[in-house]
Amino acid sequence: MQSFNALMEGFGNALQPVTLMWGFVGCFIGTLVGVLPGIGPALTIALLLPLTYHVPATSMFVMFAGIYYGAAYGGSTTSILLNTPGESSAVVTALEGNKMARRGRAGQALATAAIGSFVAGTIGTLALTFVAPWVVEAALAFGPAEYFSLMVLSVVAVSAVLGNSMLRGLLALSLGLLLGMVGVDLQTGQARFTFGRPELLDGIEVTVAAVGLFAVGEALYLAWQGRETKTGEVMKMSGSLWLSKEDWARSWKAWLRGAFFGFPIGAMPAGGAELPTLLSYYTEKKLSKHPEEFGHGAIEGVAGPEAANNAAAAGVLMPLLTLGIPTSATAAIMLSAFEGYGIQTGPQLFSQQGSLVWTLIASLYIGNVILLVLNLPLVSLWVKLLKIPPPWLYAGIIVISTAGVYGAGNSVFNVGLLFVFGLLGYIMRRFDFPAAPLIVGLILAPLGEQSMRQALTISQGEWSTFFTRPLSGSLMAVAALLLIVPPLYKMLKRP
Repeated sequence: MQSFNALMEGFGNALQPVTLMWGFVGCFIGTLVGVLPGIGPALTIALLLPLTYHVPATSMFVMFAGIYYGAAYGGSTTSILLNTPGESSAVVTALEGNKMARRGRAGQALATAAIGSFVAGTIGTLALTFVAPWVVEAALAFGPAEYFSLMVLSVVAVSAVLGNSMLRGLLALSLGLLLGMVGVDLQTGQARFTFGRPELLDGIEVTVAAVGLFAVGEALYLAWQGRETKTGEVMKMSGSLWLSKEDWARSWKAWLRGAFFGFPIGAMPAGGAELPTLLSYYTEKKLSKHPEEFGHGAIEGVAGPEAANNAAAAGVLMPLLTLGIPTSATAAIMLSAFEGYGIQTGPQLFSQQGSLVWTLIASLYIGNVILLVLNLPLVSLWVKLLKIPPPWLYAGIIVISTAGVYGAGNSVFNVGLLFVFGLLGYIMRRFDFPAAPLIVGLILAPLGEQSMRQALTISQGEWSTFFTRPLSGSLMAVAALLLIVPPLYKMLKRP
């Protein structure tokens, strides 16, 4: 009941004209970047991080949530009409969606994707609404030792699941932890790793690092690739946008199953949206009364994965908001945005920033409706965006990044730092090092150090406190399993 009342207050805030406008802008931009291959929500949110210096936190996070949900919606459009997924999570949608378009059923494919996204996104948001407070209630028992163990779990989870190599993830994380030590030591008041630069006394600006790594670094990498818009055939809008009775009958169960795959897996540290979309696709193929249509344009093969994709987006927000654990690159960038506002995510977020959190959750319900209204009528506009020359996009990203960072603090030093991180981001992307662990390490290093020192002070220097306290020990055990199990599984899998 308490959650319901808080949600109603959140709706009251989210329906304010200004907040609603930011939500609409976020949904529009999110759909746009979901359609454009190579331009994802993580890059887009990183590009907009300098706005955090000028826009209130509630409005900003409502827009970020709209971008995140919108990108999940938008990826299906190019998957179906161009066979080019705008997002990695939309790859499975292309398997059947493009085949439907080639059979003259593009309209039905887009309709089941949009409606399925709405249904599953709403189910995922409902789960977030009523499950998150339980997680927070359990986590309120945390002391300094538990917070440090949670930080360890966060950094291990991110380095283990974001990227193709755990070793590369851990190296990126270590660099982030080192950079997080830059600035004045809060315990002794001594400057560390500042090289005599007064601009570094307060530490490295997370916003500058995130924009450099994700926006400038990605633009440099794409330019180095010489990537050009693929010349695949764009299928024309054919078929009615209205689903027939048979289409409804074949889609609605797939939507529900996809939602129940997406949310719990999206909320796991090693979840993401790719796994639930694959599971949904193979489940629909096994359960379908028309298995012969799979591979030739089965509507269930579009409905299920798209539902799983959007439910997973809601799932990813739960560990971020309740425990401060980002399980995707986009969540890591949103974590840096919280840091930019001086807001600490985790169990205290719901009590200290309750109005912001519940407004954000309410905006997810509203955003689902906005996206349903936006997606289908504007399909022709989204397809035309594919004709934008890629070099214009890359140049625009770098110009906007530079102007945003300079405008935020009028600091030439920060602009130089932006391009240092941009070059680092390019090198990391070039050699397949994930950037998200670096950002998470940069954010969590000061917090983890502070919690560790507090816990050791309370325990009179006994390191065993992190393992003998039940909650802390359990979190350390989960972190150890995340480090040990994946490589062990790979070893056992080898012939």
